[in-house]
Amino acid sequence: MILELLVCASLSVPGGQGDGLYGAVTAAPDVTSVKILGKSFGATADAAGPIGGGRGYRRGLTVGDHVARSLDALIGALAKAKPGEVVFVPGDVAIDCTARCLIEDLVLVVPAGVTLASDRGHEGSQGALIFSDHLATRPLIRAGGADVRISGLRVRGPDPERRLDHHRRAYRGTTKRDPDYYYRLPTSDGIETTHPRLEVDDCELAGWSHAAVYLRRGEGHRVHHCFIHHNQRQGLGYGVCHDVAASLIERNLFDRNRHSIAGTGRPGCGYEARHNVERGTSLSHCFDMHGGRDRKDGTNVAGTWMKVTHNAFFCKKTALVVRGVPQREALFRDNWCVHDGARRAVRGEKRTRVEHNAYGRSSPRVR
Repeated sequence: MILELLVCASLSVPGGQGDGLYGAVTAAPDVTSVKILGKSFGATADAAGPIGGGRGYRRGLTVGDHVARSLDALIGALAKAKPGEVVFVPGDVAIDCTARCLIEDLVLVVPAGVTLASDRGHEGSQGALIFSDHLATRPLIRAGGADVRISGLRVRGPDPERRLDHHRRAYRGTTKRDPDYYYRLPTSDGIETTHPRLEVDDCELAGWSHAAVYLRRGEGHRVHHCFIHHNQRQGLGYGVCHDVAASLIERNLFDRNRHSIAGTGRPGCGYEARHNVERGTSLSHCFDMHGGRDRKDGTNVAGTWMKVTHNAFFCKKTALVVRGVPQREALFRDNWCVHDGARRAVRGEKRTRVEHNAYGRSSPRVR
């Protein structure tokens, strides 16, 4: 067998720094795809820029119709922005939403058709930081209608920790399971929508105990060229979470999440994940779809569909778990996995199709 490694563009570190939020290294492995007998497996960059975004991303914004350098200015700009307009936060700005999230349950609502943006990766900029340290921030940013775009920002949450002891006290006690105790520790979400066609691109999203991006409803969502990490509370901890929603998730760098992509598995829930990189650390399996046993709804339905292709899984945890039977099919194909075979990389039941992937890090083989 002839083995030819394709060296893809390594992830540029935003702002030329070696660390992201919470000290997470932003560089991906230099090699994220492998070519075997002329066929490519794993993740590659595209014309828009590097996997994970940052320096070299070509669809970023540097100006806007409204400019905000403070929280009050941002709230005001969002209130008057019209469809097609851009609310821009300069890259040297940090906006602390903690007090108002705590006192008045502040949510930054982006109107339909409006873009909220900063300049992550442009001329060394890390992108503006919008954050909340209030544990019950849920969410910090909400799409107020269809066709909202969030671009080039750093959106930091209040809780990057795994909270293993807390989960153990709630669910592994000697007497009974106590979910009420578990949820006394509030949960947080970064970006949320119930409307169609949310686009989140070139963002760094970290520290959200429930989900960095929560797609509650709607179709046509796209999350791409983002660095999504440290969303890892035990029992929750999702990079991108779907309820009854469908999305395309591509060219993101994932690290230190519990599940980087997850779904409730309700009918209508589905996603395509392609050209993403799992950098190496995960609390549990990387990509997930819940089944009826998780929901306790008397079914074994695990979503409507899934398509997982051309991803690079450099994490030793299981790459994909489908916890039931999808209504159509879950496809796992053309991925490059560090695992030594399909049984270690994927767990599923009927209608989970696993074929034609590369396994092994140093001398990968197709199985």
